[in-house]
Amino acid sequence: MTMHADDAQLRQHLRDAEVPALLMTLAHLTGDTSILRDDLRTDGWLFLPQGGLTARQREEARALAAGVLARLGDGPAVPPPDAPTLGRITGWALGVDTAELVPMLAEEIILPGADPRAPGWSRDDLPGAPELEVAVVGAGMSGLLAAHRLTQAGVPVTVYEKNGDVGGTWYENTYPGCRVDVASQLYSYSFAQRADWPQHFSTHDSVRQYFTEFAKQHGLYDHIRFDTEVRAAAWDEAAGRWRLTLATPDGERTVTSTVLVTAVGQLNRPRLPDIAGRDEFAGPAFHSARWDHGVELAGRRVAVIGTGASAIQFVPEIARTAGEVRVFQRTPPWLRPTMHYHHPVADGLRWLYEHVPYYLAWHRFWLLAPGLHRVLEGWVVDRDYPPTERAVSAMNEALRVTLAGHMRGQLAGRPDLEPLVIPAYPVGARRVLRDNGAWIATLKRPNVRLVGERIERVTPGGIRTADGTEHPADVIVYGTGFAASQFLAPMSVTGRGGVDLHRSWNGDARAHLGLTVPGFPNLFCLYGPNTNLAGHGGSIIHMSECGVTYLLDAVRHLLGSTHRAVEVRREVCEAFTAEVDAANAERAWGFSKTGGWYVNRAGRSAQNWPFPPHEYWRRTRRFHPAEYLHLP
Repeated sequence: MTMHADDAQLRQHLRDAEVPALLMTLAHLTGDTSILRDDLRTDGWLFLPQGGLTARQREEARALAAGVLARLGDGPAVPPPDAPTLGRITGWALGVDTAELVPMLAEEIILPGADPRAPGWSRDDLPGAPELEVAVVGAGMSGLLAAHRLTQAGVPVTVYEKNGDVGGTWYENTYPGCRVDVASQLYSYSFAQRADWPQHFSTHDSVRQYFTEFAKQHGLYDHIRFDTEVRAAAWDEAAGRWRLTLATPDGERTVTSTVLVTAVGQLNRPRLPDIAGRDEFAGPAFHSARWDHGVELAGRRVAVIGTGASAIQFVPEIARTAGEVRVFQRTPPWLRPTMHYHHPVADGLRWLYEHVPYYLAWHRFWLLAPGLHRVLEGWVVDRDYPPTERAVSAMNEALRVTLAGHMRGQLAGRPDLEPLVIPAYPVGARRVLRDNGAWIATLKRPNVRLVGERIERVTPGGIRTADGTEHPADVIVYGTGFAASQFLAPMSVTGRGGVDLHRSWNGDARAHLGLTVPGFPNLFCLYGPNTNLAGHGGSIIHMSECGVTYLLDAVRHLLGSTHRAVEVRREVCEAFTAEVDAANAERAWGFSKTGGWYVNRAGRSAQNWPFPPHEYWRRTRRFHPAEYLHLP
């Protein structure tokens, strides 16, 4: 353990530390959990910068850290925390017994280079194993992860990617202001942490670079076929294999594979609204996920339809130079105060990530902590409250008051905006968006107008609203999100007996653990139905890591079996779906009638995971053969 800093330098670096994470690191490095005093923890601290600690408390903690780190500077390497220590540290942070979290968190509190979730087996260790190849559709976050784990296990894998490079949604979305709304340290693989993220919430370029470097570092480019779209996948019952129809630069091809993994995501197909006259507009019009950088917006009249996650990122950017921006809103978003949303990571914090063992891991845990405890609780329906379209519980009402107060505090001088920007629905019924003040400040600009009237039609010269007002526009940008409920579209997928997957789902997708579907042998869906985290529990990367763990165990089972395929039993999938549906009905998004992409046209949430993230980790640790049919 070597930190290469004199006392003055160390103290300067510690000025940038996130103190709660620093205290947890000290307790781990010293083994002295008495460092974690109750007077250094405040009520509600999981949601406050620096845990809401006073300046005196922060200085005291930093002084303690300076002495401890100076003393340990040249000491031996410190092992990961044992279970009792991990339980005491995390229990102090969360204020609850964390025994059920400890096994999962033990895979998170690691040093760079450690990989406790790596497969503990190799195909070479299974003599007589049958020939087995895996085809992965998509080279985004989930597809790269699956390919990496399969190559670690020595399993042949080919990834088919319709784009010209890796990154998935981060390859396709290039709109101005595009960035993650999950902290950078959480939007990365648990075993491949980056100490030098330039910003707390990274921009599109940085995120794509992360996935590109990951793919290069692990030799994944050798397994990817770019500019190759899987148009159709059909199960060949006689051969016991998937037959894939590919569109390639050289024309259509057909290939086969034993196992098919879809890693196409939920938020990858742009959704254009069904508005009369949409094709009649005379000027340029495009979706934010297909941004046309050849269209000049400076000085022009721009109409933006939608106020979702993408729009609140790109509207502040284009409003700086556009002549006029009219934003057409159907439903306003709740905004979560995140004042450092656009801030760079301070030099001292980067130094701590790189030089203080485990500090990066503990800071990552600190960022994850609210999602492990408290966030989801605020969205659970309390039938005795009673729930309404204002709030679903007392905790949910308290969230409403806090967030509405934060938003009203930004409306000085523009009270006319309040009825347009303060949502009427419960917090959590729709995606809660990050806010550093840029959105409402933009709406207050003299060249920006927020329109709440319903759009009647698009005209050749602009947009007409239901009140008869004509809104002239030179350019229309659709910030209308994605077809999240149309899983695996537009790919055709045909299972056993010629069953068409999309007809079977009929717009209401269901899969056991979000991964496997009755009637579709050896098919595994990553970021599949009911695996979206609605802001509780880090990022979708956690869910994909869990899904890939399950996939690898299923592949190991097939390699050791005399059967060519496994297919989840229908009753198993139905029981899982019933459990998820019952829980989703008791969440803000299931109770409220506000709509949004969390709920499909059938009125059911096929998107969201309604339980804590560690529950998905627990259920996907092992593949359970008894839940599956085994096909000869």
